[in-house]
Amino acid sequence: MAVKIRLARVGRKKVARYRVVAIDSRARRDGRSLEMIGSYNPEAEPKEFSIKYDRLAYWLNQGAEPSLTVHNLLKQDRAQERIEAAEKGLDPSAANIERKPERKRKPKPKKGKESS
Repeated sequence: MAVKIRLARVGRKKVARYRVVAIDSRARRDGRSLEMIGSYNPEAEPKEFSIKYDRLAYWLNQGAEPSLTVHNLLKQDRAQERIEAAEKGLDPSAANIERKPERKRKPKPKKGKESS
């Protein structure tokens, strides 16, 4: 069984929230997951991302592959450095590992009638 670490959408319509889950790669997006290992809220300011690093390390050691989006979130959160610090016996907060800042993006243009 190929295991992926990916996002599963929760929340109501137009208010997106996600769970970071370990799931069989053939399962549906919101199908039954093997384990919930974190959460992601892109609507919050700043965006909220939390994950259980011990469980993430377990699934990565078992051969699970993160999806592209989860990979980018983990990279921004410096998860690999946190996992290595935990393996050395250091607390991630004591290791002074901070999340990388959000990228600045241009706002999307509004759709609809343009007033001239």
